[in-house]
Amino acid sequence: MPDILPDATAEFARAIGPEPDDVIREMDAQAESEGFPTVGPAVGGWLQLLARLVSARRVFEFGSGFGYSAYWFAQALPDDGEIVLTEVDAEELDQAREYMARGGFDDLASYELGDAIRTVGEYAGPFDAVLIDNEKHRYREAFEAVRPKVAEGGVVIADNAVTAGPIDFEALSALVKGEDTGDVNEHTAGVADYLERVGADPAFETALIPLGEGIAVSHRVD
Repeated sequence: MPDILPDATAEFARAIGPEPDDVIREMDAQAESEGFPTVGPAVGGWLQLLARLVSARRVFEFGSGFGYSAYWFAQALPDDGEIVLTEVDAEELDQAREYMARGGFDDLASYELGDAIRTVGEYAGPFDAVLIDNEKHRYREAFEAVRPKVAEGGVVIADNAVTAGPIDFEALSALVKGEDTGDVNEHTAGVADYLERVGADPAFETALIPLGEGIAVSHRVD
């Protein structure tokens, strides 16, 4: 899945971001060899920075894969912080546990196998940072499930806000602008629906960071 920035600009963004450690480098190598979609180091650096900016203590992820984004978040959490990883693939969740342990973050992490939208209902808030990276057609459902648990001053970050394998960017752009596009696939429609929902919510201010495949960052102001 290509970055949405020119290669030279994307490489520059990675170069000036936080330096990945050996565990991140190994995860990057795994993602490249397997063709596994991660947010990548440029976006990972932003996840870490956003968590620091809101003084995050608790993080919830809708979709964690083998722990790439969680590892970046964990580097910004205090020793008594918590990050909840969710994943439907047991093997990937086991890999996430191994990577988090190797980085010294296992004590911060809770690992939940199964549907993230059901899982979030089992946790009390507040969460200071939330990553939405589950099925694209369920982004709005994920937001509705976690919205009451987002701390004032916290952030909700949605990956693939611009692109991903099944997302049609031209159709997505037209939908966001309120134009008629005809039939679109459920992934594109789901991201557009999410962006419309969070963008219309008076409790949140939303902006786009055009790195990786695009992240929409929504700051809870009320």
